Amino acid sequence: MISAIAGIFLKFPVLFLKICRWVLVRMALNCKLCTSNKSKLQTNKTKVKKKKEKLQGCSDGSERWSRLSRKLLVVWVLCCIFGFLLVFFSVNVNNVTRRKENVLELWDEKARIMQERFNVSKDQLISMVKLYVSSDQIFFLLMRALRCYKQEQCESFLICLFKICLCFIFGIIVSWKVTGCREGLWFKMKWHHVQEKPQTKLQMLQKQKQNLQSSSKGGGKWRRKLLILFLLSGVIGSAWLYWFMNKNTIVWRTEMLANMCDERARMLQDQFNVSMNHVHALAILVSTFHHGKKPSAIDQKTFAEYTERTAFERPLTSGVAYASKVLHSDREKFEKMHGWTIKKMKEEDHSAVHDYIPEKLDPSPLKDEYAPVIFSQETVSHIVSIDMMSGKEDRENILRARASGKGVLTPPFKLLKSNHLGVVLTFAVYNTKLPVDATPEQRIEATEGYLGASYDVPSLVEKLLHQLASKQTIVVNVFDTTNESAPINMYGPNATDTGLLHISNLEFGDPYRRHQMHCRFKQKPPPPWTAIMASTGFLVITLLLGHIFHAAINRIAKVEGDYREMMELKIRAEAADVAKSQFLATVSHEIRTPMNGVLGMLQMLMDTDLNANQLDYAQTAHSSGKDLISLINEVLDQAKIESGRLELEAVQFEPRSVLDNVLSLFAGKSHDKGIELAVYISDLVPEVVIGDPGRFRQIITNLVGNSIKFTEGGHIFVSVHLADEVRSPLEVKDAMLRQQLELVRNGADTCYNTLSGLPVVNRWKSWQNFQTLSSVIGASEVVCLLVTVEDTGVGIPRDAQSRIFMPFMQADSSTSRTYGGTGIGLSISKCLVDMMGGEIGFVSEPGTGSTFSLAVSFRKRDNSTLNLKQHRFQTPVSEFRGLRALVVDGKDIRAEVTKYHLRRLGIYVDVAISPKAICSHVSNKYYTSEKWHLDMVLLDKDGWYEKPTLALSSVLKELRQCLGNKVSGKCPKIFLLATSSSSELDKFKSAGWVDDVIMKPLRLSMLTTCFQQVFGEKNQNKVKPPFLQSLLSGKHILVVDDNIVNRRVAEGALIKYGAKVTCVESGKAAIKMLQPPHKFDACFMDLQMPEMDGFEATRQIRCVENEINKTIQLGEACNEIFGNVVHWHTPILAMTADVIQATHEKCLKFGMDGFVSKPFEEEQLYSAVMHFFESSQ
Repeated sequence: MISAIAGIFLKFPVLFLKICRWVLVRMALNCKLCTSNKSKLQTNKTKVKKKKEKLQGCSDGSERWSRLSRKLLVVWVLCCIFGFLLVFFSVNVNNVTRRKENVLELWDEKARIMQERFNVSKDQLISMVKLYVSSDQIFFLLMRALRCYKQEQCESFLICLFKICLCFIFGIIVSWKVTGCREGLWFKMKWHHVQEKPQTKLQMLQKQKQNLQSSSKGGGKWRRKLLILFLLSGVIGSAWLYWFMNKNTIVWRTEMLANMCDERARMLQDQFNVSMNHVHALAILVSTFHHGKKPSAIDQKTFAEYTERTAFERPLTSGVAYASKVLHSDREKFEKMHGWTIKKMKEEDHSAVHDYIPEKLDPSPLKDEYAPVIFSQETVSHIVSIDMMSGKEDRENILRARASGKGVLTPPFKLLKSNHLGVVLTFAVYNTKLPVDATPEQRIEATEGYLGASYDVPSLVEKLLHQLASKQTIVVNVFDTTNESAPINMYGPNATDTGLLHISNLEFGDPYRRHQMHCRFKQKPPPPWTAIMASTGFLVITLLLGHIFHAAINRIAKVEGDYREMMELKIRAEAADVAKSQFLATVSHEIRTPMNGVLGMLQMLMDTDLNANQLDYAQTAHSSGKDLISLINEVLDQAKIESGRLELEAVQFEPRSVLDNVLSLFAGKSHDKGIELAVYISDLVPEVVIGDPGRFRQIITNLVGNSIKFTEGGHIFVSVHLADEVRSPLEVKDAMLRQQLELVRNGADTCYNTLSGLPVVNRWKSWQNFQTLSSVIGASEVVCLLVTVEDTGVGIPRDAQSRIFMPFMQADSSTSRTYGGTGIGLSISKCLVDMMGGEIGFVSEPGTGSTFSLAVSFRKRDNSTLNLKQHRFQTPVSEFRGLRALVVDGKDIRAEVTKYHLRRLGIYVDVAISPKAICSHVSNKYYTSEKWHLDMVLLDKDGWYEKPTLALSSVLKELRQCLGNKVSGKCPKIFLLATSSSSELDKFKSAGWVDDVIMKPLRLSMLTTCFQQVFGEKNQNKVKPPFLQSLLSGKHILVVDDNIVNRRVAEGALIKYGAKVTCVESGKAAIKMLQPPHKFDACFMDLQMPEMDGFEATRQIRCVENEINKTIQLGEACNEIFGNVVHWHTPILAMTADVIQATHEKCLKFGMDGFVSKPFEEEQLYSAVMHFFESSQ
C-alpha cells in the first residue's frame, strides 16, 4: 500500500507540471499581447485624430479599473478559502462514510458466505464473532485497522493536496485572464482618449509603465510569499512522509521477524514433540517385550537393529539407550549375567570431550541403586555398561522421570563424542500399567528401568532451518532459560545487536525446564530507501515546482527552452535504453530455436545410413542453417519494431511449404519428447499468397516452439483455415472444423476424440473477439488466414494470462529455471501480427493446454503472375497422382491430417476406422478391379493402446495375408505411421510386415522420399570428400563439451572420416584424459563450461606437459612409461560461439593452438586439424 501511495504521489505532480507549463505559456502569450498592443499604439500615434477629452479622463478610467481589479482579487481569495475548506471537510467526511459503508458491506458479504456455505445461523455467527473479539487475535486486528486508517489518512491528504493545487492553478489562470482583459480594455480606452500632443502621450505611457511596475512589484511580493509558503509546506510534507513510511517499514519488519521466529519455534516444538512420542512408545515397547516376557524378547542386537531401522521416526535424536534399574543387592548377579562390571560415568572437563572406552572406565562406586545401560543404539554403543546414576545431570533426570511418569530433560551439556551442546530426554519404564493418579512412591516402586534419548540441539535446529527457504535471512539462538540470570546458549552464534529481537517460547514437555528461541535479522536493517526516495522525490518535486514558478516570474522563455531540451534528452535516453535491452534479450532467446533445429537435424542425418529419410533430414538441416542465419539478422527486429523502422515484404510464397519447414525444424524435439506434431491446411486456402513469408514463418515458429517447450506429452496441432470458414459455425463445410465444432457441442462426451486422445481447450474462444474476421468481408483482393496452434501442455496460469504478450514476462520466477527462455518470443509475434494488420489471441486452461490463434490478411495472387509459381514438388506429384491409398486410423482428426498430406500428392484416399474393417474394405468391387486397384495402406501405430506390440504385430500379419489373398495384381504397400522410433518398428520392417515406417510429423518432402524409395525410385547420394578420410583415419581425438548435442555433432563429424573420438563433459575429465602418457592426437575444448572452463583446463594441461617435458630433458623420465616421445604437446583447439578477436587472443594466451567458432561447419573442424596431421601423412 505504501508503494501505491508513493506511486500516486509521484504521478500526480507530472500532471501538475504539465498544467503549470500550459499556464506559463499562456502567461507568456498574454505578455506578448500586451507588448504588441504597446508597439501598435506607438506606431500609429501620428495617425490618430484629435479629441477634446483631457488626460485626466484617462487617468480616472485607469484608477477605476485598478479599484475594480483589487475588488475582484479580494473576492477571488475569499472564494478560494471557502472552496479549500469545503473540499477539505468533504474529503474527510466522505472518507469516514466510505469506510463505514465498506466495513458494513464487507461484514454483510462475509456473513452471507458463512451462512450459505457453512450452514451457520446468525446467532452462532454473532457468538463466534464475540469469541473472536475476546481472543488474542484482537491485537493483530487493531494493528491492521490502525494501519488501514493511517493509509487512508495519507491518501486523503494526497487527494486534498492535489485538489488544492488545482484550485491554486485555477486561481492563477483566472487572475491572469482578468489582468489580460484589464490591459486590453485599458489600451482601448487609452486609444480613444489619447491627446494630440506627443508630450502628453509620453507622460501617459510613463505613468502606465509606473502603474504596471508597481502592480508587478506588488504581485511579485505576494507570489514570493506564496512560493515560500509552498516550499515550507513541501519540506514539512516530505519529513512527515519519511516518518510515516519509515514507521510502517519498521512495523513490517517487526511483524515479519515475529512470524518467521514463531514459525521456526512452532516447527521445532512440533518435531520435538513427535520425536518425544516415539521415544515414549519405545519405552512402552521395552516394558512390554523385555520386562513383560519371560524370557525377554529383546537383547542388545535386537534393540540396536530395531532402533537403527526406526531411526527415521526420530530424526532429531542422535541415539537412544535403555538403562536397567539395579539394586545394590542384585549388582553381583547382574554383572555375572551380562559378563561385565557396572562402570562409573567419566566426569571430566566438558571443554575437551574424549571418547568413552568402557574397558578403561572405573567400576561404579557402591551405592543403593544403579542404572547401567544394557541396550543402546549403534550410534551410542560406547555407553553400554555405564551407570547413568553416577552422572549428576543424568541422576537428577532419572529421579524426576520416575517420580513424575513423564519425559524430562537434562540441562544442556556437551554430548559424548561431540563438542555440541545437547540434552537427554528420559522416560521411566514401569513393570505394570499405573493409574493416572499414581503417587510418586508407587511409580518409584514400579520402575524397572530408564529409556533415554540424546538430542544434539545444534544439529536438530540446523536440520530444521535447512527446510526453510529463508534460513539465511535471520539468526536463530536457542536458550535454556531455566536459570533466567544465566541462560545457556544451546544453539546459534554469539548475539550481535542488529536492531530488532523477537523471543518465542519453546515447550518441550518438561514443565521444570524453560527454553526460548531468540531471532534477529542477520544484518542490520538497510536504510529505508522507500521512505527516503519517496520523501526525497516529494521534496525534489516541491523544489522543482518552486523553481518553475520562480523561473516563470523571471525568465519564462528560458524555462520553456530548458524544458523542451530536457524532455528531448529524456526520451532519447529512454529509447536508447529500451533498444539496448530489447536487443540483448532477443539475441539470447531467438538464437536457440534454429540452433536446436540445425544440430538436431544434422545429428539425425549423421545417424542414418543414407536411407529413405536421408533427403528429408538433409533438407531440414540445410533449411535450419538458413533459418539460423536469417534469425541472427532478426535479433534486431525488436529494436526496429520499437523505432518503427521494420518493413514487411510483399512477395509470393506458399503457406503449405512454410508450415512444412516449421515442422521440420521441430521434428527432432517432438521425437525426443514423444509429442505428435501435425499440420492441416484447408483446401480453400490458396496455394500461393502475397505477403512476407519470413515474418509469417517467424510467428508460427515462435508459437510452435513455445508449445514444444511447455508440452511434455500429447500433441501439437497447427491448422490453417480461411476466416470465412469460421464466421458461420452452422455452415461449416471443412471436415476438420466440423469435428472441432463437435468437440465444443458435445463437451466431455467427445473430449478425447482429439489428435492424441487428450482433452484440449475450446479453440473457438481464442478468436471470438477478433475484429479482423469481419473487416475483410467483401474484399475480393484480400484473403484472411486463421492459424491456430493447439497443444496439450501445462497451460498458462490465469493470473499470468493478462501479461503473456509483454516483453520478458513469464508465468513466474520458476518458469525460466524449469523451461528456459526469456519470455520475448510471444511479444515479438504479437508485434509482427500487429504490423501485418492482424490479431492474435489465445485460450488456455492450466493442466489442459493452450490454443493460440492469429488472423492475418494477405493479398491474393494476380492472374498475370500465375506462371510465376514455383512447384518445388511438381515432379513427385505427377509421379504419384492417381494412386489409391487406404488410411486406417480410429481418430477422425488424425485420419484427416493424413488425408490432407496424401491429397497434396494427388492420391485418392479412403479411411477405415479399425483394422478389422480393412478386409471388408479391400473386398469391395472397387479395389478388386484393376481400374480401382489399391496401391498402399497407411496404418497409424498410435491407434493401439493396450499391448501395442502384440496387437499391432498380429494386425500387421493379418493385414499382409488379407491383402495378398483378396487384392488382385500387385500387393499394396503397407506403411506404418509412428510418432517416435523404437526397435519394434525396425522388427516390423525386417520381418516384412510393413514396407516402410514413416516418422511423424508428416511433410510433403518426407512422403515423397519414402514413396520413391518403396516404389523403386533411386536417391541421388552426395559423394564425400575422399581426402579427409585419409587425413583423419585412425587419429585419436578428444572432444570436451558440457553440451551433449555439441559432443554428438563433433563426434559424428569426425567419426565419419575415420577418426577415433572420445568425448568428455568437463574440464576436469579432460585433464585426467590428457595426463601423459596418453593416446590422443588432438583435443577440441569448449570454453564455456561449469566448474572449470576451457581456459583453466588448458592452462593446467600445459603445466603438466611442461613438467613432464622438463623431466624428459633431464633424463629422469622412465622410457617404459613415456616411450620415445621427447616432447609432449597435444594440439588443443577452442570451440566457442564468441568470435571476437579478444577471445582469440585469450585462447592463444592460455596455450591453445587454434580456434573454431560455434556453430561450426564440418570443414572448419577438418581445416583446423589439417596442419597438425599433414606432417604425419
